[in-house]
Formats: sequence, C-alpha cells, structure tokens
Amino acid sequence: MSVLPKLARFNENVLSKYQIYNSVFMTLPFDTINNTGVLLPLFHELCKKGFQEGKNPTEIITAFFNKYQENPTEKEKIALLFQFIQYIERQVVLFDAIEDAAFPIVNNMDGIGTLRNSKEIAILEDKKEALKAHLEDFKVRVVLTAHPTQFYPGTVLGIITDLDKAIQEDDLLLIKKLLAQLGKTPFYKKSKPSPFDEAVSLIWYLENVFYHAISKIYNYIQNNIYDGEPMNNEIIDLGFWPGGDRDGNPFITTEITLNVAERLRQSILRNYYRDVRRLKRRFTFDGVQEILASVEKRLYKHVVRSYGKLNFSQSILLEELTKARKIIAGKHQSLFIEELDDFINKVKIFGFHFATLDIRQDSRVHHQAFTQIVKDLQTIGDTPFPRNYAHLSEQEQIEILAVVKGNIDPKTLTDDTSVSTIESIYALKEIQLRNGERGANRYIISNNQTALNVMETFAMLNLCGFKNELPVDVIPLFETVEDLENAETVMQTLYTNRSYRYHLEKRENKQTIMLGFSDGTKDGGYLMANWGIFKAKEALTKISRAFDIEVIFFDGRGGPPARGGGKTHQFYASLGPTIEDKEIQLTVQGQTISSNFGTKNSAQFNLEQLLSSGIKNEIFTKDQLNDENRKIIEDLAATSYETYVAFKNHPKFLPYLEKMSTLKYYAKTNIGSRPSKRSNSATLDFSALRAIPFVGSWSQLKQNVPGFFGVGTALKKYEDANRFEEVIAFYNASDFFKTLLENSMMSLTKSFFELTAYMADDAEFGAFWKLIHEEYKTTKRLLLKISGHKELMENFPVGKASIEIREQIVLPLLTIQQFALKQIQELQSTEGNTAAIEVYEKMVMRSLFGNINASRNSA
Repeated sequence: MSVLPKLARFNENVLSKYQIYNSVFMTLPFDTINNTGVLLPLFHELCKKGFQEGKNPTEIITAFFNKYQENPTEKEKIALLFQFIQYIERQVVLFDAIEDAAFPIVNNMDGIGTLRNSKEIAILEDKKEALKAHLEDFKVRVVLTAHPTQFYPGTVLGIITDLDKAIQEDDLLLIKKLLAQLGKTPFYKKSKPSPFDEAVSLIWYLENVFYHAISKIYNYIQNNIYDGEPMNNEIIDLGFWPGGDRDGNPFITTEITLNVAERLRQSILRNYYRDVRRLKRRFTFDGVQEILASVEKRLYKHVVRSYGKLNFSQSILLEELTKARKIIAGKHQSLFIEELDDFINKVKIFGFHFATLDIRQDSRVHHQAFTQIVKDLQTIGDTPFPRNYAHLSEQEQIEILAVVKGNIDPKTLTDDTSVSTIESIYALKEIQLRNGERGANRYIISNNQTALNVMETFAMLNLCGFKNELPVDVIPLFETVEDLENAETVMQTLYTNRSYRYHLEKRENKQTIMLGFSDGTKDGGYLMANWGIFKAKEALTKISRAFDIEVIFFDGRGGPPARGGGKTHQFYASLGPTIEDKEIQLTVQGQTISSNFGTKNSAQFNLEQLLSSGIKNEIFTKDQLNDENRKIIEDLAATSYETYVAFKNHPKFLPYLEKMSTLKYYAKTNIGSRPSKRSNSATLDFSALRAIPFVGSWSQLKQNVPGFFGVGTALKKYEDANRFEEVIAFYNASDFFKTLLENSMMSLTKSFFELTAYMADDAEFGAFWKLIHEEYKTTKRLLLKISGHKELMENFPVGKASIEIREQIVLPLLTIQQFALKQIQELQSTEGNTAAIEVYEKMVMRSLFGNINASRNSA
C-alpha cells in the first residue's frame, strides 16, 4: 500500500496513466477520416474556451470548422462530428478501465470501512463478542436490476476487463492492440435487448465478480471474527430483477422468467463444476477422490444437459462435501482443508439459485387482474367470493382475501392480464422446485397505496395451490410522498389481520418493505423524498416493533443522488436507533454495477463498506436526531417540497423537458427492454414517466434539477431569518443530514449551466431556464456556506477529481448534443427536412450513450 495521500495516488495511477494511454489511443489509425485524433483535442480546447467566453454550442462548432477545416461540406462536417462521438465514447471506456485497474492502489483495501478495520476496532474496544453477535443475523442484500442506465454491449465489457488486466501489468503492446480493438468494436445496439439478454449480461457479474468477492468476505469473517467456527448466516445475499420485474415491461413473459431462473441455476452449477475440478487436483486421497468424482459427474449432467430430473440439490451437495471433509480431517491431517471449506461456503451462500429472482408488478395491474379473476371464478361457480364482493367495503374485502385458498387453472381465465399474473405465480412455484425456495420467494408490489393492494396479491398467491404455509414474502413498495405517509396505516391494517399475521409468524416474524427513492424524488423533490423515507422508516419500525415484527427495509436506489444513490454506505452508517437495521437491502443498476461492483477488488471493497456501515451503526455509534434538528429538517423538507411542486406545476415544465432535453430520445435508445413510460399515451403524462429518463434528461442537460431543486430556497429561508447558524450546527452534529447535503453537492458538481446558457435568451423558455439557474446558484452558495468549503466536494478530492476528468472527457460530446438539438428545433420550424432531422436525431442518441456511461461514478 502506497504511503502517498489518496489524491496523489489517484493522480499518479489514474490521471497520469489516462494521459499516456489516451495519447497512444489518439494516434491509432482505426477510423476512415484522417486526423480525427489530432482534431479532437483542438475541438476540446475550443469547447472549453468557448464556454468560458459565453459562446453557445452552435457558435463553438461553427468556429471550429472555420478555423481547422477548409470549406467542408455539410456531409463532411456531420461525418467528423460522428467520428468525434466515436472517439469520446472510447475515451470514457479507457478511463473506466484505468480507474478499475488502479482501484486497490487508490483505495485502501484494509482502511476505514473495511472488515479488517471493523475487526481491529472491535478488538481494541473489547467488542469482538458484540461484533460476532451482530453478524449472526445481520445481512446485506444487493439486488441487481436491469434498469437502463448503461448500455455497454458484452463485447465492450470484455474489452474493459482485458484492458484493466493489461494496465495493471503495464503491457503496452497488448494495451495498444486492445485500444485498436475498441476502436473497431460497435458500441450501440442495433436492436433492443430482450429481458433474457439483460439477464445474461448481468449474470456475467455474478459468475466473474460476486462469486469470488462474496466468498472471500465470508471466509475472512469466518476465519478472523468467528475463529474458524461454522456460521449459520450467509451474511451477503444476492437478488436479481431481470426476467422477474414485470412492472411496466410487457416483454417479460412466464417463459422468460423460467428461462432466466434456469440460466441462474446453470451458471452457479457451472462455477461449482469448475471448482470441483480444481479440488480434485488437491484431494487425491482414498475416499475423498471418489466423492469429488461423483459430485463432478452430477454437476456436469445438470450444467451441460440441463438435467430435467430433480435428483440433485444444495442439501445433497453439502451432505457429500461434509462427508469428504470428515475424511480429510480424520485421516489426512486436514491437508488443503481450507480449499474445501471455501467451496462449502460458496454452496451455502449461493445454493442452486445463485441470486433470488424477485417478481414485481404494479398494484394497478394486480387490481385489474384480480377484479377479473373474481368475475371469472363467479362465472364458473366454484368460488370463495360472494356475489356482492365488488360492492363490499375495503375492510370486508380484506377479511375475505385473508382466508381464500384454491388452485386456479389459468386456462379458465378470460383476460390476458389475469392469465399472465397467475402464470407468474406458478412460475415462482416451479423455480422453487428446481432452484430451492431461495430461488424465488419474494413478490414486490410497486405503487402500493393501500392494505388492499397487499391482500389482493396475498390472495392470488394463495389461490395458486401452495400447500400449507405460503413460502413467499409479500413486499409492498411505497414510492410517492403520499404513499410514504400512509405506509404506517397500511402496515397496521396488515399486522392486525389474523391470517396475514399467521403468515408472518411462519416467515420468522419478518416483514420486508420496499421504499422507492427514485419516484419519491420525482414526485416530491430531493429533500422531501429523503426525509419522507427516513420518517416512514421510523414510523414503520415503531409499528413493527409494537407487533413484535422485525421490519426489513429494501431501498430502491438508483445511481445518482437524485435517485437515492450517492454515498450509499455513509447513508446507512448514519441511521440511528429509531430505524431497524438488521439487514441492508438495496437495488443496484446500470453504471452503479460496473463502477461499484465491476471488478473483484471494487466489489469486495464496496460490499465490505456496506457491511461495515451496519456494524458501525449497531455497535460503535448511534446518530440520533434531537427534537430541534427534527423541527429544522421537517421545515426544510416542507419548504423544499412546496418549491419543487410549484416548479413541477410550472406551465413550461413538461414542454421544456419535451422540447429542450433528450427525454423523448430515451424511448428510442436500445439500452433496455423496458419502455421509458408506463402508459402508451402519445402525450407526456408526468405520473407515467419513469424516474430514469426523467433524472437522465436533466443530467444530459447538465442541470441535475432532481438532485437539488428546492434545497437552496429551503436553506435561504433560514438565512433570511438570521437562523443559518442553527442549520450549520445541525450539519455538523448529524451524519444523516451531512450525507444528505453532501450527495446534493455531488449533483451540483456534475452541473454545467454554461452548456445551456444560450437558453436564457429563448423566447419561450428563457425565464424558465433562469428560474432553474437561480435555484442552482442559491443552493451552491448556501451549501458551501454550511460546509465552510470554498469548492463543492472539497472533502472528497478523489471523487471530485474523477468527476472532473469525466466531465472534461464528455464536454465535446455535450457540445455536439446541444448543437444537434438546436439544429433539430430549427429544421422542424419549416417543412421538408425529414432526412436532415433524422441525421441530427441519430447524433443526439449517440451522444446520449457516451454521456450515460461517463456518469459511472454517480454512486
């Protein structure tokens, strides 16, 4: 480990190397246009200077062609701009690979927040037993989702991995070849991926990263905290959404769900097969070799031929391995036993399922499906529902839903939505049979508003022939500000229902509740969403504890702070004793997967940080908000909410997003299988708009509105009332408030209003742009005043440096995108420009990809 400060290590191992390898990359002859590599740095410099001088993107591009090209034709100009995009996309990949390669050098793998550090502090403070007790039932669940926030095809991911390795080994010849390969490899997908394609690309991370990183962490805990004793807790669970997340994705069918589950099963067994082959080279002893040969044969059957017969399982495999272990310990002096223990641990952690496939659907879809199911069952005559069911009160309906049982045949249903909903539950049963119960045992209800939403799902599950107890967790997802406020009442209704309460008893008296940061921010703004979730967690903790139920919070987090991302582990470490924290569950997606868990080193480091945040909160510190600070944040959130809602209701809000941003282009990208909005309506309906294109569009404008709008106005209220010292004292006293504002600072750091300053003079949107800019300036000024810093992210120099380099790399890309958007607007004002508009739209789309990928360090 280098003794240089972290920023110096970053500059030496990331920045300097990027400059060297980028200069090599710029000289490679892989394109059809001469001198692109020479012209791009000149264009980059012109962009930088141009924005400093107050020029707009069109003026900058015109000046570039006047200065460096001799009377180019329109066709030549467009070709060169596309070539620039192609180069910049690959510069982003190069920077990713260099940052990945330097990860263990820049980050102290044994430093603050790692398990070694937690263990040493526990020993120093005589808390090792408390640490052991905590880890007996504490868990982290990382759930991979296919939400489209990164678009690299598998071929490019492979090159990033190879580049990472070559850079670590300083193999210049191979680096040159890989950079040339990168130049010739297409980056954009010609067609949308299917949900199965998305699953396959994420399974790559399971097989190549998580399989190794998680078992390494588990082994460390077992050997160093439990002194080699066996543990009955997996510690880290994996979840998986591609193929099971049906919410707003019409392309997920029952067949895809089953195929993804089978692919997960085959992938984990393939990893086991490779490990057993390696173990056979070590355990050449009598009695052991025979067991391993038999295990190898069975694994081969189930991987290569996807063996249909269910005669092999996690428990059978563990039984065989335990037999082998006894022989090694009893007859062979425990030779190489740690290698077998490592494999046994992997089988305990990953089972035959690898990651739990969650099923998710919208409550409105459920209600529509369920209403039709009731009608169909009443028509058939064999029904647990009275004729007047539809006219009963919600409470009366819940009483009936609590006790219904049955075995519905989907063929008897008349409505497609009902059929696909019931089939998804039968698929869940099938997965449990093949992959074990952990293969699929969670049903998430998004947009959950009432107890009835939960009970309709509960009833549908019970109508699908589960014998005895229901081996499925029913998980409501509360998203909007209003739903978060109602969550406590919803759960109280469920906890007081005898049948549901009995169901929870059979599920170890645990209730998982999901909370959505993305839609909360979209609905209520940054401060209100975060404070609303904090308060909901407190209320839900209190009501659950009153009923002796352990509530487990599952956070729907995105990459950027506006979608619940940012410094995630610091956020968890800042929660106090009023919030249940026996488990940390969160979604990770898109560039957050590749940036935080893309390599074994980064995955190990970030998983340990999450584990340690729970340890810190439980064992070492408790950050509790006092009454005064509660009043302040309540007031700040309310002011921020009013400001944000007024902004959202501004008559120019939706037209601005439609005409001036890249919003409509998200729907045209081939990034993900899921549509960018839930409804099929041609007009833009804010409530149907998904959080990803909404937040992403502001990010492409470099305005990042959802990460700060309303924060400045709320803080200014305290400054105007001469009470700003109270806010500063709160910031210094509370890790929760500090982390919240630091994440907002990250959003501001990634804003660049010079890019769109030309909009200030727009006849239609000038005043609206100025409104956003004023809020940005106010927020930035007051956040610096609170923190006492001269610059944003001053106390996170490496994160700041990484963001700055990425923003510099994509500056020409942003310039080209804004230029293309302006050209489209001008061409649309007259008839007959369809072909030209299509070319510029393609330019917007291609630059969109590079900008999305460059935002990788948003979490």
